[in-house]
Amino acid sequence: MKWPEVKFSEVAEIVTGNTPPKKDPENYGPGVPWVKPPDLDAWDPITETSETLSPDGQKFARLLPEQTVMVCCIGSIGRVGIAGTTVATNQQINSLIFKSTVEPRFGYYYCRSIPQLLQAAARTAVVPILNKSNFGKIKISLPPLSEQRRIAEILDQADALRKKRAEADAKAAHILPALFYKMFGDPATNPRRWPIANLEAVAEIGTQLVDPNQPQFLDLPHIGGEQIEKETGRVLSPKLVRDSDLRSDKFHFTSDYILYSKIRPYLNKVAFPRFEGVCSADIYPIRPRDGRLSHWYLVGLLRSPAFLAYANIHSERLRMAKLNREQLGAFPTPLPDPALLEIFESQASQVQSLENARFEQVDRISTLFNVLLHRAFSGDLTAKWREAHMKELVAEMEVQAKSLEVSAASE
Repeated sequence: MKWPEVKFSEVAEIVTGNTPPKKDPENYGPGVPWVKPPDLDAWDPITETSETLSPDGQKFARLLPEQTVMVCCIGSIGRVGIAGTTVATNQQINSLIFKSTVEPRFGYYYCRSIPQLLQAAARTAVVPILNKSNFGKIKISLPPLSEQRRIAEILDQADALRKKRAEADAKAAHILPALFYKMFGDPATNPRRWPIANLEAVAEIGTQLVDPNQPQFLDLPHIGGEQIEKETGRVLSPKLVRDSDLRSDKFHFTSDYILYSKIRPYLNKVAFPRFEGVCSADIYPIRPRDGRLSHWYLVGLLRSPAFLAYANIHSERLRMAKLNREQLGAFPTPLPDPALLEIFESQASQVQSLENARFEQVDRISTLFNVLLHRAFSGDLTAKWREAHMKELVAEMEVQAKSLEVSAASE
């Protein structure tokens, strides 16, 4: 049974978001969640965001109903989310308010399954753009509604298992911070009265930008902020420089550097990749200057709630939350006993080895889920179910065909 393929514009209202004027702070405050591309990383329906629009700000926005599917169409094209409540979005996101012919969860999973198609439809520019018109031309394979619901139900069940794994991962991510606090105490209160120094006095913060397209850098991995997983610091699938179309200078780092993402510090993105590469200018490469700090102590410090609170306070007054070099370097850093640092370095390395094994399991689960997505939209996943419900499906498809004809005629 071949499913009809129809354009997004034929089965959904497409809405491009907006940014209320930032010069008027009364536009932002308690109100509806305001979704931006980083908020689309979550698989759960979106009910909370880092920024919200007040009633004044909502006057500049289009409010979107629950189950609206949101797709990033500028920059990080292919990020997808689904609204779990009434939301609004910024202009980097095109949203699909599906008509009655599409089960929203089916549409959501379909958009999750086509990142390459979305990216290929974008206009090539310094920042890739998939405009509203071209976005509307993308086609969705459309089985009858009952089969759409069945597919969404199967994927929901698989996603629930993936979420349980994610919950376990979230707990595991707290092991290193807990070990840090047990051994050294809260950096903000310094209960063990360790000597204090500004971070820049004991850690080297990278300053030298390089042209990544020079021959010596082409076969190195490139890490942007989006490649660092929040909280865990896991580095996600970096591309080689030669495959990344980089057009601005980057930082070069070696295996002894920690990477700290200065944009939106509340995301707590601190990585210790232990390989050589280049990174975005929005990431600071940092390493200990001498034996007064160890690498894993520095990681634990930068991930600590004390540093996170400091970073948030010093970045919140900017239009885009960002911690500058001077603010980073001024953080008052406790300097523990070197013998204790050595013990922590050993124990933290063991924790990271366990983390690496866990990451491999996560990758396997992700691969299995992607296989399910592919099978879902190729028709394989529900083949047996379809055979058992063929009579009802044929009747549904006849009704669907008439509905799509009416919809296309009204375009």
